[in-house]
Amino acid sequence: MTLIIRPYTDSDLQSVLSTWEEANSLAHPFLTSAFVDKVRHDIPKLYLPNADTWVAEENGSVMGFIALLGNEVGALFVQPERHGKGIGKKLMDKAAELHQELELEVFKANSIGRNFYSRYGFKLISEDIHLETGQEILRLRYAS
Repeated sequence: MTLIIRPYTDSDLQSVLSTWEEANSLAHPFLTSAFVDKVRHDIPKLYLPNADTWVAEENGSVMGFIALLGNEVGALFVQPERHGKGIGKKLMDKAAELHQELELEVFKANSIGRNFYSRYGFKLISEDIHLETGQEILRLRYAS
């Protein structure tokens, strides 16, 4: 199986939404359904048109994606059954190739994301409260 990292195209929308829905429910079970519904609505209308998005494709199927807003990682999601297979790392490698320094926010309660970012080499720079959800968020930075 060959994994390729390529730019997002409009034909990837349903696969990206499906990946987001499955991975989001696994990583963020603490989010309210109202907030999740709002984000799902905003992905195609607000986030994707304004982000530099890359997909990981394997045998013609999207397995994950990363969305960048400059050097800010706005989203990184991988199909749950493909976790631990190096897909997230390859997507993050692409982001690090494009930007020497990366920053992101991750919910403190998202142990899946926090463990991944820690293994990748991200360091904590601040903690805050996410205004829309009331959840604690961590701001992390990575420098290659």
